[in-house]
Amino acid sequence: MFSVYGVQGRVFRGSLEQLRQVGGVDALTRARRVLPVGREGRDALAESSGAYVESEATRLSRASGQDDTRRSPLVAYAQADAGSTTRRPLSLVRDVLSQPPVTLSDSATVLQAWQVLSEKSLGQAPVLDAGGHLVGLLTRADLLSPDHLPTPETHALVWQALMQQSVQSIMVTPVPSVAPDSDIRRVARALLDTGLPGLPVADDTGAVIGFISRSDILRAVVTDPPLDLWG
Repeated sequence: MFSVYGVQGRVFRGSLEQLRQVGGVDALTRARRVLPVGREGRDALAESSGAYVESEATRLSRASGQDDTRRSPLVAYAQADAGSTTRRPLSLVRDVLSQPPVTLSDSATVLQAWQVLSEKSLGQAPVLDAGGHLVGLLTRADLLSPDHLPTPETHALVWQALMQQSVQSIMVTPVPSVAPDSDIRRVARALLDTGLPGLPVADDTGAVIGFISRSDILRAVVTDPPLDLWG
């Protein structure tokens, strides 16, 4: 189930097919060069390279005919760990979302938003009003858009004025959100349709409880337990 929130509150609730008919949502297709929420780079590389090392070590051990007493400690550890893990296919948003969510206040300035995204190493964050309700989504791409940034030759006072602007003047609104019990594949389709790097995850009351990004979904595809792509 998907919802759409703006400064006037929730303006839509329905299926993915109905979401595609909502004006202002299907037009969110501008390019964004941002790092999605969630673990990135070194974490993902460490996980994938570690899995490769274990798999390759196991193959070499079997090929050389080594018995259990001569196996690599890495292989023995990997096999012992694998035996204690219950494999459960992932299929719902709640299985892969990032928690707790990092959010921004709609009263925050552009400078404050930059500081939060930089400190948390995030590419975007949901924007909430004073009541804690979702009203938008701010991304680094929006902050770096040529439409918003002055030229290098612009007077310093102009840059200062930009930094003191409210995030409301730059954020994407209205913004779709998704329920925690939604199918991951449906979310992936929504991300492709909207061009957004991720979606806020909201409960039935509209409270933001997490965030699901492209990297969260990709990580579910390549890690264990596996993503249930065809369930």
